[in-house]
Amino acid sequence: MAKLVFEGTGEEKDVEDGAPIATLCEEAGVPFACTEGICGTCVIEVKEGMDNLNEMTQEELDFIGGPCSERLACQCRIKSGLVKIQF
Repeated sequence: MAKLVFEGTGEEKDVEDGAPIATLCEEAGVPFACTEGICGTCVIEVKEGMDNLNEMTQEELDFIGGPCSERLACQCRIKSGLVKIQF
């Protein structure tokens, strides 16, 4: 079981290993529009645990431009461990 932590509120959510984080992010207040990695509305900053997320998708690479601390919540799956994000 993985853990997703929202830095602004300190809220922690248990997440199945390999599960997408989009629903939990949306419930926490991350704005979503297209949910397909095109619009960039759901940009989050990964403060800790980047290695615990899936590799960047082509949609993220196209929008963000390459590896950095930002990801698109609609494209992220948590592999395991702890991931701390801010939005």
